[in-house]
Amino acid sequence: MPGILIAGTSSDAGKSLVVAGLCRAFADRGVRVAPYKAQNMSNNSMVVVDPGRPGEPGRAGEIGRAQWTQARGARITPTTAMNPVLLKPGSDRRSFVVVRGRPAGTLASGEYATGRQSLAAAAFEAYAELADKFDLVICEGAGSPAEINLRAGDYVNFGLAERFDLPVVVVGDIDRGGILAALFGTWAIVSDADRARLTGYLINKFRGDQRVLDPGLAELTRRTGMRSLGVLPWLDDVWLDGEDTLRVDRWPATTDVAPLTVAVVRFPRVSNATDVDPLAAEPGVEVTVTTSPMAVATADLVILPGSRSTVSDLAWLTETGLAAAIDGRVRAGKPVLGICGGYQMLCREIHDDVESGRGVVAGLGHIDAVVRFKEEKTLGLPRGSWRGHDVGGYLIHHGRIEPGPARQIDGPLHQEGVVWGTLWHGLFEHDEFRRAWLTEIATRVSSPWRPRPGAPGFDQRREAMLDRLAQAINEHVDLDQLLGR
Repeated sequence: MPGILIAGTSSDAGKSLVVAGLCRAFADRGVRVAPYKAQNMSNNSMVVVDPGRPGEPGRAGEIGRAQWTQARGARITPTTAMNPVLLKPGSDRRSFVVVRGRPAGTLASGEYATGRQSLAAAAFEAYAELADKFDLVICEGAGSPAEINLRAGDYVNFGLAERFDLPVVVVGDIDRGGILAALFGTWAIVSDADRARLTGYLINKFRGDQRVLDPGLAELTRRTGMRSLGVLPWLDDVWLDGEDTLRVDRWPATTDVAPLTVAVVRFPRVSNATDVDPLAAEPGVEVTVTTSPMAVATADLVILPGSRSTVSDLAWLTETGLAAAIDGRVRAGKPVLGICGGYQMLCREIHDDVESGRGVVAGLGHIDAVVRFKEEKTLGLPRGSWRGHDVGGYLIHHGRIEPGPARQIDGPLHQEGVVWGTLWHGLFEHDEFRRAWLTEIATRVSSPWRPRPGAPGFDQRREAMLDRLAQAINEHVDLDQLLGR
């Protein structure tokens, strides 16, 4: 069987993590496995490089962060074929479209049911490309496959399964409640042809005694014919690399008595929120996601993360009083860091006829630089150093920074007094750099925080998460039944 589709009763049911765990579990069994999601809607993305023809350089492109993590689970190099269509919401009614890693226009909400039909060919071609190269392709659905209002133009859920004759497994989040009704309703509302593809279901995030649940599962199987393929337990230690930009505050709380406090501003259109995960994973660093001017004023460090709508989110900063709180911090000598869009907001002036069409807009003015938006998006995987520490990251932006004469650029970082800026996403995943930079911030704010000796690195934690997922899947999921054996 070349492929299987992992669907869900809803968004955030756990499809992404289940696929990541399945990729690691099958890879550890010696199966050449690849992840795939025909269409992803997320502002958390990653840059990958597709291999070029012999003698030619590779081509950089964007994919959803979840598919990048799943490729790590499969122990393979990620490519744009693993997420051929990426929709990046720019407003409530418009998304920016990325096809095979490159910008491809916009899609309005009113065009969602019809405009996406033109994207199906690219998605199907990408799946076929993966199916030719791998023993198994584990596909992640989007939202719920029971959205019958979208079925006619679907190429992500049952439309994909129909095109490539894929069996479909449904994942449900029992922690939300109503899991039996959600699974039964998914089975009941779809067409007879689609229903015939539903081979089984997985329960996710279960706590307690499974014997209490088993009678309900038995009755669900009797009524639907779908097999129960397993019940995955609640896993406290799988929180890295989240996909949903509406929830960037899933980190475990610190247990340190005197933490280094970090306030991350929650923009309405925040993007690449995973940039701050490595900080939250650092022992003794307490990260709070906030829209409170008081929290911004009092934290040891404030971070303005990336934004998919820089000018719009900049205006929101002023409207909410957060811009004034940031001004007060800078006057008081308290550190502020801007990442990509957040960096652009800290600059003196923004020229944007591309993303917002607003023309020249005044920035917060804490960095002497001008931002100019260009039609062509910058995508890349830069490498460099900061005070002797090797670092890397990825670039995804339209705005170019033109620093003024007061610039202090040290590798990837631009510093002016207590204000820092970088266009490099993923910068803080480098352990030695992250800890050295945080030590400088702690010294500046007279915090006793210092790195904890022997603490695991960020990549080590990600690998442990993937192994933990695979372990849970091996213990609780019938993989042979999952593949229809």
